[in-house]
Amino acid sequence: MAEVLPREVLICTIARLLDGVRHVAVGASSPIPAAGAMLLRAMKQAEGAVGPRISILGSVEHNFFTNGSAELFDCAGQGRIDAFFLGGGQIDGFGNVNLVGAGDYPRSSVRWPGSFGSAYLYFVVPRVILFREEHTPRVFVEKVDFISAPGVSPDGVFRSGGPIALLTGKGLFRFDKTRPGFELESVHPGHDLAEIKEATGFRFAHDAEPRQTALPDRATLDLLRGRVFDELAETYPEFAAQMRRELGTVDA
Repeated sequence: MAEVLPREVLICTIARLLDGVRHVAVGASSPIPAAGAMLLRAMKQAEGAVGPRISILGSVEHNFFTNGSAELFDCAGQGRIDAFFLGGGQIDGFGNVNLVGAGDYPRSSVRWPGSFGSAYLYFVVPRVILFREEHTPRVFVEKVDFISAPGVSPDGVFRSGGPIALLTGKGLFRFDKTRPGFELESVHPGHDLAEIKEATGFRFAHDAEPRQTALPDRATLDLLRGRVFDELAETYPEFAAQMRRELGTVDA
């Protein structure tokens, strides 16, 4: 089988994490999560099954919303969105996300776009996947400088949503709400446990020898490199073109 690119590993892992959802929503600047959702839909349809509904903010072809994020929030509150993705400038071991800035708030030395509706969606969407391709100590910190969206809530606080996993460029973590905290489930090809520990500012549970993240088979790669990248190009043309250039280099 031809070499699998690192971002293809991420896309295929996202497709597995989404298996079973009816409706997945994706933010406006999230090509890798969008590709993962599209891949799952293509795989289901290839099997003769019904794939998930996909809503990508900012897309014309893959978005049935007509009033932007307002309808997204309404759908989430009504329980009609099963999965969503959150990233952050900082993420800590309790699943807290910081989208405001680094340093002591409100005098943050570095400012980011802001929390927007992250806290609301974190509370009401049952399957939230934390995704950040960069895996460094500046992102994965012991304690975030500002909590835009909390990973867990105190007893007595009604909450139907929250994190189920954290996917990075180095590995896949599962989130355990009972501890609470992360457990390393698998390590992506080309990385190892020692490297992940050094790049992570919080402690996490792990096996002595974590398994490697599963690689896609030939049929899955064909769907991804064909139909999925074609569909993705409507919303993310530069990303789709970049992936195809990288694949051309590999094939050469």
